[in-house]
Amino acid sequence: MLIAGSVSNRRDRRARHLRSIHLNDLVLSLTPEDQQTLAEAYRLLEHPGLAARLTNAIGIPIEIGLHLLPVNWYTVLHNTIEQTVGKLLEVAVSSRSLKEQTHPHIGHYRWLGAGSGAAAGFFGLPALAVELPVTTTIMLRAIADIARSEGESLDSLDTRMACLQVFALGGRSVEDDATETGYYGVRLALAMSVANAIEHIAERGLGSEGAPALARLIAAIGSRFSIPLSEKIAAQTVPVVGAALGALINVVFIQHFQDMARGHFIVRRLEMIHGADPVRAAYEKA
Repeated sequence: MLIAGSVSNRRDRRARHLRSIHLNDLVLSLTPEDQQTLAEAYRLLEHPGLAARLTNAIGIPIEIGLHLLPVNWYTVLHNTIEQTVGKLLEVAVSSRSLKEQTHPHIGHYRWLGAGSGAAAGFFGLPALAVELPVTTTIMLRAIADIARSEGESLDSLDTRMACLQVFALGGRSVEDDATETGYYGVRLALAMSVANAIEHIAERGLGSEGAPALARLIAAIGSRFSIPLSEKIAAQTVPVVGAALGALINVVFIQHFQDMARGHFIVRRLEMIHGADPVRAAYEKA
């Protein structure tokens, strides 16, 4: 038994060694410049820190806001997120506005979001149901512009669905298992839902027939988007938040997802150049 165990351990060590050599060979297929760019994408994607950003913005821990939310608010939040993500899917698939926008400066979107955030900060929770669709549509257009700047074609349904996936990338807490909520973990978790939704849309559009494929995608994105959205709402619930801080909270929120989009589309661009395996290997060593 001891001999068998020793042989097994040697095989395991050899397999790990060969895998390490293989990964190193894959990483070396990227240029030093691309490896540096990928390291920046890793920094953006794996260290979101929205809660910390929001706490810095308002000067008060957002946990205070979480305790102030009404008991029934999470039911309202769930329904609002589902409706919002469904609307974003419709915009991403059907609207020409993503393809026809005129490349405004990236800060333009933050100031648009600041306006809707100011209203939410002034009127409080009742305004969020109105403010959220406005803010997320602004965010989707900002994400699409980043996609285009990284060489993506917005004529492609795959690109527009990749824009929608960004909303699932920004929700991560310190307690999460990185294998499930890290960048590639989220992409893997969404892959089947995205593929089925693309197939359904390509064949039937956004019609109701076969809608479960779309519902699963909306639920998959919504469950992850609910984390940063809850943090944003909690920040806006803190008593000292008024119109000015409400605007700042929205700027921070939009910038957070712009960072997620930048990292996401850097990875996709490098995958198109080098292939998925070398890029993932380099990403995991970043």
